[in-house]
Amino acid sequence: MSILATRRDPLRAYNFIVTFVDASSQLSVTLRSIGSSAAAGFSECSGLDMTLETAEWKEGGNNGTVLKFPTRTSYSPIRLKRGVTFDQSLWDWYYSFVRGEGQRRDGLIVLQDDDRKPVKIWQFRRGLPTKFTGPTLNASQNQVAIEELEITHEGLELASKRPQVLNLVF
Repeated sequence: MSILATRRDPLRAYNFIVTFVDASSQLSVTLRSIGSSAAAGFSECSGLDMTLETAEWKEGGNNGTVLKFPTRTSYSPIRLKRGVTFDQSLWDWYYSFVRGEGQRRDGLIVLQDDDRKPVKIWQFRRGLPTKFTGPTLNASQNQVAIEELEITHEGLELASKRPQVLNLVF
């Protein structure tokens, strides 16, 4: 009798989408309409990490161990890179803060499998665009002009451990 195993290859990093909503919106509404509201085609997304800080306690009489207790969690900025396009909505969002009129946005970063079904969904809260980097232009090179947006936020979490139950339509 042979045992058949299901092969589970690693997910490919190229297949993701990013979307934004006003921070006052409800995430459940966004999850139903995410496929139609993707912000832009990004070629790179980084900064999906967080660090749990600890406080050390040197207990009297216990010279062999320093106890560590969790304190705060800090989040790295999310960095989105894309080729320059005619769409300037990310620039407009960034520049609205320069004018003092900006609104924070929540966002979703959705990793998809090869069939474009969501596998992992990260949600960041109260995103604030803190850095916009325009393209480096060089007439002697034949490269895509890339712009970058850095978003500082107040929290990162997995929106669902089982994204298939969200019934997302792309």
